Amino acid sequence: MKRMILAALLLATPLLAQQKDERTTKLVHLKYVDPEALRNTISQFGVNVVPSSSMKVMTLNGFPAQIAAAEAAIQQLDIAPKNIELVVHFVVGSDQPNLVGSPVPAEIRDVIAQLKGTFTFKDYRMLDVLTLRTRAGSSADTSGILDAKSSPPRLTMFSVRNATVSDDGTTIRIDRMHAGLRIPVSQKPEYVNTGIDQDIDVKEGQKVVVGRASIEGPEKALFLILTARVL
Repeated sequence: MKRMILAALLLATPLLAQQKDERTTKLVHLKYVDPEALRNTISQFGVNVVPSSSMKVMTLNGFPAQIAAAEAAIQQLDIAPKNIELVVHFVVGSDQPNLVGSPVPAEIRDVIAQLKGTFTFKDYRMLDVLTLRTRAGSSADTSGILDAKSSPPRLTMFSVRNATVSDDGTTIRIDRMHAGLRIPVSQKPEYVNTGIDQDIDVKEGQKVVVGRASIEGPEKALFLILTARVL
């Protein structure tokens, strides 16, 4: 009789454990990240994931331990994106007299001093400065007008496809950056673009010459000086 009771208890133990760890469903709300973007990552914890981007929620189905691990991962990943400020100075260098532009501002004079060591133009003047503020992982663009009195006017252009911050916050990665001028060639108007297009890594707070382009021939050059920082 004792053997029969012991055998029954041994058979019941797995059933009790299974009842204790029955699969369950939980709804998790996200604040910042698109739930669809986390689907593959969270499913690695053994849970079934149904994301809803429109409602900013994820439905998790699995055993309690799996759901707890998935929730912990979501808390680590669902964080507010960092804000980034990008500033580009448009500086022209030339040997020509009466160079158009304003005096170079104090904050980039050290960079101009370095440029003079490589490019022996007689004069450097600032044409424009454009600022972009965007969230990490987002695109942004802006433009400026150089000579509003002329028709059509010359324009400055600045855009990025994507900008991200390294984990330690010291480096900003910029994908598909474009900075340059749009110069009218007729009254229609028709424009030609000059400037640079490239991907670049910039140290936070560092001023970097990211490009040089010719304007109206080799005797005049456009230099683009970029500063990036995390807000």
